Amino acid sequence: MSFVLKTTLPPIVALLCCGLVTAQPQDHPPLQLKQTIALPGVKGRIDHFALDAAGDRLFVCALGNNTVEVLDLRKGQRIHSITGLGAPQGIAYIPEPERLFVANDKRGICNIYDAKSYQTVGEINFKDDADNVRYDDATRKIYVGFGSGGIAVVNGPDGKQVGSVKLSAHPEAFELEKQGKRIFVNVPNAGQIAVIDRDKAEAITTWKTDSAFGNFPMALDETDHRLFVGCRLPSRIVVLNTDSGDVVAKVGISGDPDDVFYDSTRRRIYAICGAGKIDIVEQTEANIYKASTKIDTADGARTGLFVPEQDTLFVAVPHRSSQQAEIRAYHVE
Repeated sequence: MSFVLKTTLPPIVALLCCGLVTAQPQDHPPLQLKQTIALPGVKGRIDHFALDAAGDRLFVCALGNNTVEVLDLRKGQRIHSITGLGAPQGIAYIPEPERLFVANDKRGICNIYDAKSYQTVGEINFKDDADNVRYDDATRKIYVGFGSGGIAVVNGPDGKQVGSVKLSAHPEAFELEKQGKRIFVNVPNAGQIAVIDRDKAEAITTWKTDSAFGNFPMALDETDHRLFVGCRLPSRIVVLNTDSGDVVAKVGISGDPDDVFYDSTRRRIYAICGAGKIDIVEQTEANIYKASTKIDTADGARTGLFVPEQDTLFVAVPHRSSQQAEIRAYHVE
């Protein structure tokens, strides 16, 4: 009597045995370095950026160097330096008319430049610590955080201040709703996030970050009604529901975050951290987040700019020891 032993293999195993399926290559890193632009002679901290998308120019606040560096992204080189500034921190570019608004820590001056000639065409004196700048292209308004607690409202075309909102302490990063009328503002010295109604020109409520402090950077997922707040003590991303202000998630990240961006296409958060890392956090659902990849950068590299239309993340690397100042451009995979 003979016996036949029948073994049923799972389909994928059978295909592999027959050579019909090949192993998939390992995933590529989500960020690929594609360009490095040197900033010879630039010393000290580097703060925030602005982009002229049509002209392929990147404007970089070299805070410690008291300059704004103008980079030609097509040529991959610096083409101009705006000098004589007082620790420039925030910057906005508006295309019509072509203007640059540069907010300075020292004396609180916001300089306004013709973005073609780089000549000064005006200034606004906020007295102290002009900081983050945002542009609302729908209303053509510029918003500038300043002093011991204020957000100024400036008319973009003529550079005239048209209002301000009082806050309890100095504002850091803030985000404007595009489909709504609110502004969310990090106010770290008060341990809170202020919510401003733009129509009323006043803070209508404040939110807490659930025992996390040093809330400097911020990003917004307006579709899912989620606000991402980068905190330094401890280092984490705190996720808030913008309908209620409730904390819905917390994710640990590397130390010293100073810029956070949300990638709505890939449902990712990019946290640029001065500890020398770009931390990537994946958003599975509105309330579910997972720390994914850490990309090595350089010590003190803590600011940058995410340009979703170009699938590009720019990161500022400051001069330290043998490391010269440069801007790195990463392609987002």
